[in-house]
Amino acid sequence: MAPGTPPPEPADLAIEARWVVPVEPAGVVLDDHTVIVRAGRITALLPTAEATVRYAPAEQVRLPDHVLAPGLVNLHTHAAMALMRGLADDLPLMTWLKEHIWPAEACHASREMVYDGTLLAAAEMLRGGVTCANDMYFFPEAAGQAFLDLGMRAAIGLIAVEFPTVYASDPDDYLAKGIAARDAMRDQTRLSFCFAPHAPYTVSDRTFGRIGTMAEELDLPIHIHLHETADEVQESVASHSLRPIQRLDALGLVSPRLIAVHAVHLTGGEIELLARHGCSVAHCPSSNLKLASGFAPVPALLEAGVNVGLGTDGAASNNRLDVFQEMRTAALLAKAVSGNPETMPAHAALHAATLAGARALGLDRHIGSIEVGKSADLCAVSLGSLETRPCYDPVSHLVYAAGREHVTDVWVEGNRVLHDRELLGAVGRDLEKTALLWQNCFGK
Repeated sequence: MAPGTPPPEPADLAIEARWVVPVEPAGVVLDDHTVIVRAGRITALLPTAEATVRYAPAEQVRLPDHVLAPGLVNLHTHAAMALMRGLADDLPLMTWLKEHIWPAEACHASREMVYDGTLLAAAEMLRGGVTCANDMYFFPEAAGQAFLDLGMRAAIGLIAVEFPTVYASDPDDYLAKGIAARDAMRDQTRLSFCFAPHAPYTVSDRTFGRIGTMAEELDLPIHIHLHETADEVQESVASHSLRPIQRLDALGLVSPRLIAVHAVHLTGGEIELLARHGCSVAHCPSSNLKLASGFAPVPALLEAGVNVGLGTDGAASNNRLDVFQEMRTAALLAKAVSGNPETMPAHAALHAATLAGARALGLDRHIGSIEVGKSADLCAVSLGSLETRPCYDPVSHLVYAAGREHVTDVWVEGNRVLHDRELLGAVGRDLEKTALLWQNCFGK
């Protein structure tokens, strides 16, 4: 060390990558940069040549053929339904729900089922670069524990419907149990919470009113299926003389807290309403296609300034918890729907899969981009294989060429939870046996 040169600064972790895509600022790709992590947070992002002089990390990770990106955010899923993957395919939504999914849940839903199913889903998502999922299902405390046990971040939905299930007897019981779960887990830094009324066709005005009041008091988002099918809209008009979004607006739920899932069948006025109130949309292109729900007006939503994130929906209706696939599908559909190949370019698709989802959940101060001060929720994607060469634009490759199979390493709060495609920690080791056990149960 030359005289007068300050000693290297200590750090917990330095991740050196061929490319770093911070997402914010938009459109930026940083060649040969390093992310410095201390106490789970990003403390520096700088050229690798400078980082090697300035820092003395306890752990050094070198990724010579990789893109380092923010961890992906799955803005809508039902994680425990991974145990129902392929149980009932190629059916209309209401037939699928009423004749297959709801009866299966009535027989098998339990704390144990939710914990095991969420473990399976979280493992799949982590292996696909997803570090945060917005979940909606029964027994939220069991789901929260599963996410924690695998080291993943999650927004836990506090579900509400009008009818009784094995989880709760009535809407008040759903809400009371949800609040109790939130109170029990609120100190976990990797968990946040959303109210999750299932849909306008399963929730009453009274329950919506209570949720709206409590969401304001507790400062929580409201995560709801909305305008998923044309039948849903027609049924609402017949029952309430209002389209679903008009009904929610009259009840005071159309606000920056609202995460409208699917949002397929929207008028121009409804798009403007979502934009004016700062709402978010969880776009689930693969689920919409598989259930023939329609084509969400994503180009018009983006043009209006609506915050659009990406979700997979549950594995029973997709059947993959694969946000890489959702990025590619969303970008291609947006071009086809608009007739404009410049709609939703690769950087915009990546933004939807990261920072937009974080913003919808109220977590954009902490995750969604690689910025100093944010949590080190990161995924590394190898572009060194034949199917990703040559590489002229790494972001284009992330969206159009690479897939979840190219994710090699994942960090959450600076803790590596996936290394060289292998999950770290004992809890993920016997998931194949767990899945087979539940297959035997659901298959009876």
